[in-house]
Amino acid sequence: MDTLTIKGMKFRAFHGVHEHEKKEGNDFEIDVIFSTDLSLAGKSDQLSDAIDYTKIHTIASDVMHGASVDLIEHLCFKIGSEIEASFPDQTKFEVIVRKLNPPLSSQTAYTEARMSWPA
Repeated sequence: MDTLTIKGMKFRAFHGVHEHEKKEGNDFEIDVIFSTDLSLAGKSDQLSDAIDYTKIHTIASDVMHGASVDLIEHLCFKIGSEIEASFPDQTKFEVIVRKLNPPLSSQTAYTEARMSWPA
């Protein structure tokens, strides 16, 4: 099985449990990792045979800039569900959502939620 990774998509968004997170926002990173056969795209050099990174980025951006939610787990689920609906032939992938500098009592690089499809 081959791997295609879209790593470190960065977004400023307004998600979190605390009211100040919803007003001031926070920085997030999204990764999407596909386990799939890349040989057709590798042979043809045609976007129609590949996973279109632009579509993945658009899905992540729409969710991140959409309605404010409390949990990164919910963001992860929403992004994954949209990818699953948009790429029904891609049966195995992972979505990772990181909240950078989360509001904790000590300095913390990030919190992270990781979910896999099929669920």
